[in-house]
Amino acid sequence: MPLTSQQAALLLCCIPKLGLRSCKKLIDHCGSAKKVLETSTDKLLQISGIGPTHVHQLAKWKTYMPRVNREEKVLLSKAITLLHYGTENYPLTLTHTADPPLVFFQQGKVNWANPRIISIVGTRSPTREGRQLCEDLLQSIAPHKPLIISGFARGIDIVAHKKALDLGLETVAVLGHAFGQWYPKEHQKYVQPILQNGAFISEFWSDDPFGRTNFLRRNRIIAGAAHATVVIESGVKGGSLVTASHALAYGREVFAFPGRPSDAKSKGCLSLIKNDQARMIRHGKDLIDWMGWKKAMPKQRQQLPLFVDLSSEEKSLLKLIDQPYTLDDLALKSQRPIASVAALLLQLELKGVVRSIGGKKFDRC
Repeated sequence: MPLTSQQAALLLCCIPKLGLRSCKKLIDHCGSAKKVLETSTDKLLQISGIGPTHVHQLAKWKTYMPRVNREEKVLLSKAITLLHYGTENYPLTLTHTADPPLVFFQQGKVNWANPRIISIVGTRSPTREGRQLCEDLLQSIAPHKPLIISGFARGIDIVAHKKALDLGLETVAVLGHAFGQWYPKEHQKYVQPILQNGAFISEFWSDDPFGRTNFLRRNRIIAGAAHATVVIESGVKGGSLVTASHALAYGREVFAFPGRPSDAKSKGCLSLIKNDQARMIRHGKDLIDWMGWKKAMPKQRQQLPLFVDLSSEEKSLLKLIDQPYTLDDLALKSQRPIASVAALLLQLELKGVVRSIGGKKFDRC
């Protein structure tokens, strides 16, 4: 039987000495995981950053078919969907990170095309005020129907998931382990409610061992899958700050509640704000304003100002801007390199036909 695209993606995960960045580079160049395995050695060696060691390991991909077959049986038995990099149903947000999971497993359904995806993280032992901040934040932004992502951990994570469910918002729990190993155990009672209005995702295979370091690894997905990350109470160290650092590396917005200077659980947030790594917010309205979510009256397309001379490339990009978009969104929509789109947007801004708004988005003037 011919190799499927799903099997090809799983096979790339199995190949040693082939990291996520190399896999992303190969798929971007070849077009799909399947085409990577079908491409000749000579052509693979022409790809920048791909060397003889990578090609030698790729040539042995058939060795890993038994493991792939076993994993596919598990997916089928548990009604788990596989999403893999380079396909249409893979989240656009993760596509624009340096180290996206080549594949991740999903149980449940969620709208990854939601233009308002927010990750909420924080300490596992929040104060009463911290819990209230989280609930009030979600209450404020609920009318904008955001998708809420968190890590299913104790504390702020589970508060965010529960409140999202109470408000009828979709929520995604990113696991630091394979499916079937629910951690912490006391949160198993939330599995079905989340599956009814959201999903669980994990990049860990069914035979991957449970390990504490997995939770730090999954934090990049919590950050990368969202347009912005909100930190609600955090000490000077911890997973929340790791998530924030990933979000910053991906060029995403980071927000933090200040808290009291004397409170140990506020020191991480205060550090982010002090070092200009996070925007300070006091309530949901601040987040809405920064992200440019204000509901505007419907407007008709305006004609270009008189005497504005646009190049054919500028006109082509402008036609695509029918609502606020991020630079990454426009690069994908126009099928142009990010650097090229950034240069065109700058020219359109200078000519007064495009403006930069909150949330690192661009819209017509």
